Amino acid sequence: MNKQLQLTVEELYQVTDLSQLDFETTAELEDLSGAVGQARAVEALQFGIGMQQQGYNIFALGPTGTGKYSFIQQYFKQQAAASPTPPDWCYLNNFEQPHRPQAIKLPAGKGKEFREDMKQLCDNFYASLSAAFESEEYQTRRQTIIEEFQERQATAFKALQEEAEPAGVAIVRTPSGLAVAPVREEEVLGPEEINALSEEEQTALQKAIAKVQDKLQKILQQIPGWQRELHEQGAQLNQETADFAVGGLLGELAEKYVEFPKIIAHLQAIHEDVVEHTDFFLPANGDHEASGPSMEGEPRTPLQNYQVNLLIDHSVSQGAPIIYEDNPTYQNLVGRVEHEAQLGTLLTDFRLIKPGALHRANGGYLIIDARKLLTQPYAWDGLKRALQSRQINIESLGQKLSLISTISLEPEPIPLQVKVALFGERELYYLLWELDPEFAELFKVEADFEEQMERNHENQPLYARLLATLARKEGLRSLQRAAVARVIEESARLAGDQERLSTQMRTIIDLLHEADYWAGQQAREVITVADIQQARHAQVHRANRIQERIREETLRGTYLIATSGQAIGQLNGLSVMQLGNYAFGTPGRITATVHLGEGKVLDIEREVELGGPLHTKGVLILTGYLGRRYAQDAPLAFTASLVFEQSYHEIDGDSASSAELYALLSAIGGIPLNQALAVTGSVNQQGQVQAIGGVNEKVEGFFDLCQARGLTGEQGVLIPAANVKHLMLRQDVVTAVATGKFRLYRINTIDEGIAILSGLPAGEPDATGSYPEGSVNYRVQQALITLAEKREEFGNRGEGKVADE
Repeated sequence: MNKQLQLTVEELYQVTDLSQLDFETTAELEDLSGAVGQARAVEALQFGIGMQQQGYNIFALGPTGTGKYSFIQQYFKQQAAASPTPPDWCYLNNFEQPHRPQAIKLPAGKGKEFREDMKQLCDNFYASLSAAFESEEYQTRRQTIIEEFQERQATAFKALQEEAEPAGVAIVRTPSGLAVAPVREEEVLGPEEINALSEEEQTALQKAIAKVQDKLQKILQQIPGWQRELHEQGAQLNQETADFAVGGLLGELAEKYVEFPKIIAHLQAIHEDVVEHTDFFLPANGDHEASGPSMEGEPRTPLQNYQVNLLIDHSVSQGAPIIYEDNPTYQNLVGRVEHEAQLGTLLTDFRLIKPGALHRANGGYLIIDARKLLTQPYAWDGLKRALQSRQINIESLGQKLSLISTISLEPEPIPLQVKVALFGERELYYLLWELDPEFAELFKVEADFEEQMERNHENQPLYARLLATLARKEGLRSLQRAAVARVIEESARLAGDQERLSTQMRTIIDLLHEADYWAGQQAREVITVADIQQARHAQVHRANRIQERIREETLRGTYLIATSGQAIGQLNGLSVMQLGNYAFGTPGRITATVHLGEGKVLDIEREVELGGPLHTKGVLILTGYLGRRYAQDAPLAFTASLVFEQSYHEIDGDSASSAELYALLSAIGGIPLNQALAVTGSVNQQGQVQAIGGVNEKVEGFFDLCQARGLTGEQGVLIPAANVKHLMLRQDVVTAVATGKFRLYRINTIDEGIAILSGLPAGEPDATGSYPEGSVNYRVQQALITLAEKREEFGNRGEGKVADE
């Protein structure tokens, strides 16, 4: 085998240089205030924050766990601290159109003061009005009006009585009301006495009674008019009294808020409403509460219309607000109007308007998880509408969709000035850009977060400071220098690259938390390398049950995987399985068969719909490679079939295409392949082996099986040369390679790989296109020529038979 293609121990794992970490524990390191490895995203954030034109909102895109939210919040805080505190917003009753409450903007802190002033005003209304209505002057004037009415009524009846007496009749009061009756000597005559009178006397008496009754009726008809005059005079008196009682209170408040025209107009409307609803404030109604919402069944009072709904209060705020909305439903964003039960009916008013995240963030910054936003019905549309119109309209979804018929409100819109930052995966960003034409107009700043950063002598100390910062922030123990080095190496493993570090800090934070736990179990004051290793081992052990079961079944012979010997048309391919957050490599047998045909390579996985499009693409490339190399002078005269044996799930990706090609060449040329080796890597039509993903997991998956069966020193894995820089293998694999018990090979071309697998030279073509005898390519070429001749011979036999007939 070619020793030059074998990897050295140094190429399998990039050890952290401790000399670059100048500290004993992370307790000595200062906190890291800036971003590490996110220069592009930071530049975009700074631009988005500074750009005040409409539409320059931010979308932070990148994998989960890269700290998008933390970075956004950090840079928003820096800008917010130097920004002015936004104003307060209140909703007031609209006396002319109660269903359209009016919004009022006040300087920060003034809204709370105004609310308390109005609450005090409502409390003072009762004291002032009660004193006015109970005053001697009011009672005297009221009694005068009543006495005038009574005197007018009494005078009318007295005059009628005096007119009736000479005629022998009188006005008497009966249980059914007033009546006219004949009298003599102040005694009402009975029926017998009336009948005893002469006919002339009876006739005269009837005429007198009728005349008095007619006049009595006219007086009675005048009484309602007099009563209306009494009521009007009383109402006028009440209004004058109320006007006098509250005028001073409202006047004092008007002087205080003279610079706010809307408040002055509102106070005037309250003044008019108090005068209009004077009856409510009379002593007989004095048991009503001065403030507070109505309870179920309790009638509403005019005083509730004078309250202030302080929607946004910045009395204790410093700078611009930063709001993160964790549950971005439509109503949580734009606000809502609540209802309360009264006598079995749902009612509402301006006091029940509740703010949304846009209200709280107005004048500042709003942060939302894009995925959560898009999964809430109508929330995305509500946010877009607010940003486009630059105002917040509170409208319930039930009203919007005409699903409810309860009384609702149409609050006056509030002007909106906010910087919105969404964060989410790249797929979400590109889907929104592609499918929503309004998205590009509203989120013009793309803050693309890297999932990796360079691993060099400058960034490794910064990464150490980052770990120190995270440990302090999370309340964890400090890390020893060697433990930091081990975390850096684990970060490179997570990035899948010796020359890169992962910026997906959620995984690193989890590792630190678990290492801190194990350090506590050992009563250590700092986190050591052993704690990091124990935490990593525990993470794997919790997640690798399926991996162990697959390996057990392979060892028991259920899954047919050979790790020794030779076979024709058979090879060990490698794949990666992802279960939750745990990925592991597993070997699988790839076999190829060849028979006379028309130059097709049959992908059995594709035929049974278990192969994905990328896997099918890899198989089709094999045909291109074979045609380019072996079919320049004669057609391919075979049909081959390829399959992953004992595969019962979908297969996709082209990382096994080189292994499939090796198996196919072996089957065509009858060349035995070394079963102690496994192969990964994709191939192009020129025969170059290309890089694949998951190289560490694939190598370790085959190593674990070989180790379980016993390492012989012949076992190993062929990987693309382009993947060498991605190797960060487990220490037991590195040790096995160092002691000569396991091997890894870098492969650039199919010729290099087939030579290692077969033990034969691949062979280079001469000027005529022929390969050296005994080489792999010679045997494949000769086998294909033989198949072509057989096909031609078979065709000629068919033609001869037809001719004989």
